[in-house]
Amino acid sequence: MNSRMDLDDYQLIIRALSDRIVEAQTPIRVLDAVKWDDGVRKGFFKAKGKELPAIDRAYYESRPLTFDSAAKKQEFQNIERDITRQLGQFNPVGQIMRRMCKEYRMVIRMLEARGTADFGLISQDLYGAASDAFHAGDPTLADLGLMLSDYLNNIADRGDLKDEPKTLSAKEAVELLQGRLNKVFGEKDSTIRVIESDGIVADAAAGADYIKIRTDAMFNERDVRALEVHEGLVHVGTTLNGLNQPVCTFLSKGPPSSTVTQEGLAILMEVIAFASYPTRLRKLTNRTRAIHMAEEGANFLDIFEFFRSEGYAEDECYGNASRVFRGSTPDGLPFTKDLSYLKGFILIYNYIQLAVRKGKLEQIPLLFCGKTTLEDMRTLRQLVDEGLVVPPKYLPPQFSDLNALSAWMCFSNFLNHLSLDRIEADYANIL
Repeated sequence: MNSRMDLDDYQLIIRALSDRIVEAQTPIRVLDAVKWDDGVRKGFFKAKGKELPAIDRAYYESRPLTFDSAAKKQEFQNIERDITRQLGQFNPVGQIMRRMCKEYRMVIRMLEARGTADFGLISQDLYGAASDAFHAGDPTLADLGLMLSDYLNNIADRGDLKDEPKTLSAKEAVELLQGRLNKVFGEKDSTIRVIESDGIVADAAAGADYIKIRTDAMFNERDVRALEVHEGLVHVGTTLNGLNQPVCTFLSKGPPSSTVTQEGLAILMEVIAFASYPTRLRKLTNRTRAIHMAEEGANFLDIFEFFRSEGYAEDECYGNASRVFRGSTPDGLPFTKDLSYLKGFILIYNYIQLAVRKGKLEQIPLLFCGKTTLEDMRTLRQLVDEGLVVPPKYLPPQFSDLNALSAWMCFSNFLNHLSLDRIEADYANIL
């Protein structure tokens, strides 16, 4: 953590309040609190996949939270009160910190509601719903999922787009990824560790200074490239940039609203670094479609069958379906965190496009100065000017030199005004 030396009285007040938020959120681990243990999976397959997993309110009550939820909500309430008392109602950094406190209280309420209908409703408040529109009259996330699925189906049978075989073990992927990250973050300075883990649901997960790779997962070189970009350059990079903040230390930790920005940046980076591929994109679109199905009343068995119809192995079907209902019940409203990927991608892409259109390129790298949220970007620019936030130390090359990105977005702004339906009709005799 950064030293408090050389901070003035105003900065010290902000730093102290910020540190209190960081400390208060430490025991809140959303994914740990909502995940199902392996016994549930074994029970599901023992019943030949014909019965809903044995998950109800009592299941979660038998796995209590690792903190006193009432006391923790009160702690955030007290911090919020002190922010107003010490910084005033309209102080910009105070407004960001107060919103974080409110959001963490909502997260705790969601975790208290595990196994009830309220869990899914609060999840929609925090992460959004598949039926949310981006703007009035625009397609929804569910529409986007279906649209992308149609495009992917059009290229699905091409032999030249088939995935390379997954021949890399977790151990080999760890070594390869560690070497690549050492080049990015500097072998001497970097404390980034890539480690094997058997306690995660996804193939990989990023922490403050580590990336976990699931022990029983297999990978190919394209997977490792995507992990380097997604988990390394974005998730670990923004964490390190947040930890590098001398005053606004809260930027090292992200509430749910920053998850949308984080995952959106990560998917955008995969795309512009040419690290994404159709199978990866289909995984994201299927998660969005599955959440929408659950919002419309589909249960665990329906979602399991949906993934089976998409060609996934049974274990993968179970893993994907359990992501949708973790924290909830197998016939309840879904946990909507996985909407963050596509939702965040669209919102971040639009933000960068508009920043280029309006000539505000200096705003774009600030997305990486910590666990940021889009609604705070104008304030962050102001805080950088005031010396309360330092610009990001670690930036992907695509964002440290904005030449190519700006050129792309200039063309993109123009292309958005063309009618693809009209073009399709005109190009019918040449395509």
